[in-house]
Amino acid sequence: MVAQTHDVIAALSSAPGPGGRAIVRLSGPGSASVGGAVFTSPTPLTPGQRSLTAGAVRLPGVAAPLPADLYFWPAPRSYTGQDMAELHVISCPPLVERLLGALLQAGARAALPGEFTLRAFLAGKFDLTRAEAVQGVIEAGSRAELKLALGQLAGGMARPLQELRDDLLNLLADVEAGLDFADEDIHFVGQEETLLRLGRALAQVMLVGKQLDARAVSQRPFRVVLAGEPNAGKSRLFNALTGGEALVSAEPGTTRDYLTRALSLGEVTAELVDTPGWQAGADAIAEQAQALGREQADDADLVVLCRAADEPRNEGGGASYLQVATKCDLAPAPAGWLATSAVTGAGLGELRALIAERAGAHRQPALAPSASRCRHHVESCLGHLRRAHAVVLYEDPPELLALELREALEELGEMVGAVYTEDLLDRIFSRFCIGK
Repeated sequence: MVAQTHDVIAALSSAPGPGGRAIVRLSGPGSASVGGAVFTSPTPLTPGQRSLTAGAVRLPGVAAPLPADLYFWPAPRSYTGQDMAELHVISCPPLVERLLGALLQAGARAALPGEFTLRAFLAGKFDLTRAEAVQGVIEAGSRAELKLALGQLAGGMARPLQELRDDLLNLLADVEAGLDFADEDIHFVGQEETLLRLGRALAQVMLVGKQLDARAVSQRPFRVVLAGEPNAGKSRLFNALTGGEALVSAEPGTTRDYLTRALSLGEVTAELVDTPGWQAGADAIAEQAQALGREQADDADLVVLCRAADEPRNEGGGASYLQVATKCDLAPAPAGWLATSAVTGAGLGELRALIAERAGAHRQPALAPSASRCRHHVESCLGHLRRAHAVVLYEDPPELLALELREALEELGEMVGAVYTEDLLDRIFSRFCIGK
């Protein structure tokens, strides 16, 4: 992927499907001429200048011209650092496919996943952590995740790492300058100042590590399990909350296996699980169903403990339990229990709000894509900085200090993309969608 950076690439960069506008993006030397091969306008194009031109595209097999706008950004003042053009047309999938085909016939090739952002990275538009943040913005599933990804895209992760890298480069330069004058016993930086600068570096890298650990949460959705006695209204509640089709019957023990369904709660999505009612297993199958139900409850982030309002009991509770009275159209709920009715819909909105509140409190923003890649670099960098600190503290040979500093800088360079391999870039950018 890295070697192919001088040809013109083309892809749909807006969402596929019918709509008011589709954006077909071109990048590479000759983007204006490739776009101009299908685009016509009474206003002449102005190569070499940023421009917006209204006109139309003529497509093979389409009798009428298709209204379009052509945006052009010359290198290096574009997202990719290359000549870049965008054709904005009506988002009709068959027409967009014909447009892409015409551009490929005119000399472009289909872009690979993430190739536009890869070219931006290679052009020095931003470092690797900010390039990865583009993917984080695309995949954000909530405002919290979007805010995190936008912060990283704006340099919230890259800026402190780059400043730290500059400080360590300056320190390494001072140490190696001293090595050149070792015979004259000239030192460009003293022990106390070196220890201070290493201490600041250690603190900065440890802070990055803590931020990664704090955000390293499972991608599994918040798991809510409905539990309780047989015929407690769990399946009716499950259907009312999710629009599911769990089997409902007046006969106790209808649910033999657990059922799962996504429960949309605004900014978060929970996984709702309906389990068999608590009872002794009448046979091997029923016993296995009970065991599976208990496993689901043990693995839950929140257990919604259900009981029919007309059957007073006093089952458990705790931080991971929410006590819900069902069938409150037949009898009032006992004190301390949330009153709900799957028939009238009473209390369902409040129950959704309570589950959303628990899910929001439990859930941390997901990491931008660079997190897992950076974690082992952070740990390795900390190890080299600690050894460098020990070298200075115990007055070991300065050659060892220079070696540890170079190794720490290597790890920082891999984090921000100053040092990279083609395999690494392929792994990162291949996760992007085509057109980004």
